[in-house]
Amino acid sequence: MDSVFEAYLGPDGMLGAVAGSGGEPDDIPKVNSKVWVLGKQYNAVQELDLIRRDIRSRLWCTYRRGFVPLGEPQLTTDKGWGCMLRCGQMVLAQALIDLHLGRDWFWSTECRDSTYLKIVNRFEDSRKSYFSIHQIALMGDSEDKKVGQWFGPNTVSQVLKKLVRYDDWCSLVIHVAMDNVIVIDDIITLCLEKPQNEESWKPLLLMIPLRLGLSDINPIYIPALKKCFELVGNCGMIGGRPNQALYFVGYIDDEVLYLDPHTTQRSGTVGQKTSADEIDFDETFHQKYAGRINFAQMDPSLALCFLCKSRVAFDILLDKMKTEVLPASPQPLFEIMQKPSSEWKSTVADFENVNHTPRELRRACCDDVLDSDEDFEFIS
Repeated sequence: MDSVFEAYLGPDGMLGAVAGSGGEPDDIPKVNSKVWVLGKQYNAVQELDLIRRDIRSRLWCTYRRGFVPLGEPQLTTDKGWGCMLRCGQMVLAQALIDLHLGRDWFWSTECRDSTYLKIVNRFEDSRKSYFSIHQIALMGDSEDKKVGQWFGPNTVSQVLKKLVRYDDWCSLVIHVAMDNVIVIDDIITLCLEKPQNEESWKPLLLMIPLRLGLSDINPIYIPALKKCFELVGNCGMIGGRPNQALYFVGYIDDEVLYLDPHTTQRSGTVGQKTSADEIDFDETFHQKYAGRINFAQMDPSLALCFLCKSRVAFDILLDKMKTEVLPASPQPLFEIMQKPSSEWKSTVADFENVNHTPRELRRACCDDVLDSDEDFEFIS
């Protein structure tokens, strides 16, 4: 497609935008349309600089090379296998930035905010970093994923859920809504330390793995996906296009905006950002321009992500989901239930009908009829 953002690797290994005929990067189309980025609305023409500033303030996690050997294979790069793990890092980083710095916070090259640096340090490629590629890959073994093996959206969600338990500072819990069902009671139990005291609410990152089609995304779900980007607390979507994991952060018209982890950069540390090397390394975590593809080009496997800082925020999110997201498509993206219901299994015959609901697809996936985590190939 002509409208798809193109990129090249410059001599320093950084991702750069290919300029259009006017010399401008082709990241946001010059049309008088609304642009939604992680719950914030912009005008594509009048607020282009703000859009780019917002995009650049997100933590951009990419392939790295030269890090401390990882696992039994002694890997020193995640090129070719770590793209979904990097997308998981990006969504968690966004949740931490929103929680500890606020959604209106913006990054600059001069930023030395101690809270920001704590967040970045957690995603550096080191064994001691809480959410490094090392920690995610090694924790993946508990999900039957060996080091160097590709993750799917559900697997990376489950791994992050486990890792946040080891970091008291992040002050975050993760709930992964399985079978395309948000069970309210399960979340309340997780987030309320004292059931009778709503002030004891632990900030929640809600992750909802979905499969919205077989090989292609079913277009009936696209209006509901758009609505998700418009909700307060939206932390994007972990997904991609076939064979390529991407972190989706917003949309304009019929195109979804994303950050792409498929750039191999050097390893290092931001530290306290006092040396020239640390300052330069900090910039490798920030991409100037978003990419974009048509919603129809998305892979059907993805995970929706939302941050709820308080019980009130959670209740508002549920209300918006019920009144705006679920009615937006002929078949709901997911279900919301107060209590869990008994599980049941479907058969291979379920797949003969092309108009599957997400829950039917998930049930079949749970029967190993179709493993959404194995639908991608390694990227070289």
